[in-house]
Amino acid sequence: MPTEILMPALSPTMEEGTLAKWLVKEGDEVASGDILAEIETDKATMEFEAVDEGKIGKILVEAGTDGVKVNTPIAVLLEDGESADDIGDTSAKAPDAKPDAGAEAAPANTSKGGGADKPAPAAAPPAPKSDGKRIFASPLARRIAAEKGLDLSQITGSGPHGRIVKADVESARPAAAPAKGEASAAKPEAPAKAAMASGPSADQVARMYEGRDYEEVALDGMRKTVAARLTEAKQTIPHFYLRRDVTLDALMKFRSQLNAQLEPRGIKLSVNDFIIKASAMALQAVPDCNAVWAGDRMLRLKPSDVAVAVAVEGGLFTPVLKDAHLKSLSALSAEMKDLATRARNKKLAPHEYVGGAMAISNLGMFGIENFDAVINPPHGSILAVGAGLKKPVIDTEGAVTTATVMSMTLSVDHRVIDGALGAEFLKEVVTYLENPMTMLA
Repeated sequence: MPTEILMPALSPTMEEGTLAKWLVKEGDEVASGDILAEIETDKATMEFEAVDEGKIGKILVEAGTDGVKVNTPIAVLLEDGESADDIGDTSAKAPDAKPDAGAEAAPANTSKGGGADKPAPAAAPPAPKSDGKRIFASPLARRIAAEKGLDLSQITGSGPHGRIVKADVESARPAAAPAKGEASAAKPEAPAKAAMASGPSADQVARMYEGRDYEEVALDGMRKTVAARLTEAKQTIPHFYLRRDVTLDALMKFRSQLNAQLEPRGIKLSVNDFIIKASAMALQAVPDCNAVWAGDRMLRLKPSDVAVAVAVEGGLFTPVLKDAHLKSLSALSAEMKDLATRARNKKLAPHEYVGGAMAISNLGMFGIENFDAVINPPHGSILAVGAGLKKPVIDTEGAVTTATVMSMTLSVDHRVIDGALGAEFLKEVVTYLENPMTMLA
């Protein structure tokens, strides 16, 4: 039976993508792991691997086509003994079920050897169930199931969208048939997603500017994703804000000394490196803040995985520095530089920008004194960092002097972190930054 290869979800937020280039052509034999195509997601250009072996019977979406929805058939794979004549008219049609535009797709991996998991595999065409519903399973899984005498309707798939794959069938055992007249329990339907409030339509807005000279700018995948996720964040996350000033003079002096010693190794620490380290250690000091919202529960993390916002053309990435509390300042600095460079080149793999309990957004280098950042779900908080500026302050003796002062604002998800808890976390961050040597202890 010909197998439809579907447009995969290659990033956590991907809803559609551009099929940039086919690396195979009709008639080519492919094996599991072969690279089929290059696909531009909302975040990066990634390689798409074959999961099943067979022959490319038909390419349904031409190279260069953009706006291809996730789960849309893009090609047809033929098994041994099948020919292009076996491909029916339905092969080129998209499946009836469309992905939920508000839901996050499961992250998929990059190409082999990159350290990530494999990309979301192509789904097989459904086979009819006895009750009229449809089963999604790979051709190999179907063959093994037939050999073992297994009923695919009794097997739970672990592949994308519940697809049954080889491992599911190999680990399955024949199930006892239900008693006559016994109805199987129906799975509860997921509650319908509440509709997001929307503003005026594109046509309505355009009519407001009739007679004015303007240029219409089409939204690319990244900008669409940023707009959707931030709208969701502000409408669904109960934000509140905590603000603190931190005196940086001790940190600036300490940083200067360290950089002088690290110069022969080509290492130069930034203030942001210290902020990352301080935040990671503060999450360990206040573990209840090291948590994310998971719908009907919270997930409290043990390691300090800190995301850092990186501005790129047309949007932003938030690469995650995992186990940041365990890494030295120089290691964090080198890792952050590498992640930022690859983010700007859109070469990050999904596992490098998914996760973390909190994020840091630093606009100090642009001269911004303070601002309120929007939480990136499912994070429990985001720390907005402003510029360090010389300001008059009152010292411990009551005299007026000057100091380098930096403003920080912690945006907090009140479902995860209460006010006193957030204040305790922010106090720890300030303490580490004003006493930087303690971060080396």
